[in-house]
Amino acid sequence: MLGVLTNPIGLQRLEGGVLLGLSLLLYWKASGSWLLFIVLILAPDLFMLGYLGGPRLGGAVYNLGHTWLLPGILGAVGILGSAALAIDIALIWFGHIGVDRLLGYGLKLPTAFQDTHLGRIGRNR
Repeated sequence: MLGVLTNPIGLQRLEGGVLLGLSLLLYWKASGSWLLFIVLILAPDLFMLGYLGGPRLGGAVYNLGHTWLLPGILGAVGILGSAALAIDIALIWFGHIGVDRLLGYGLKLPTAFQDTHLGRIGRNR
């Protein structure tokens, strides 16, 4: 157990699993549409389009869509405004981020798409 606690990358991957599990549990408890979940689970990856502007802009845009910032704001707006759809979308978004972290896909560095805060991804690790 101590080994996991001294491995920041492993801890962040475990956190991703917890975030995914919690998102799924809350989505189920909120009676969200599973069809909506399936349709939107990959939607945050549209932030990859930022890479059309190069690695620096791409990393910034991608990171904006893959941190808790935007889904957190959306979820808060949904809760305060009693907007179930906003809450559902926020939970799906959190779930996506959880999957990414669990699988080792981290926030992007400005150098290249493959360079993340959790290490290099892709074929040329």
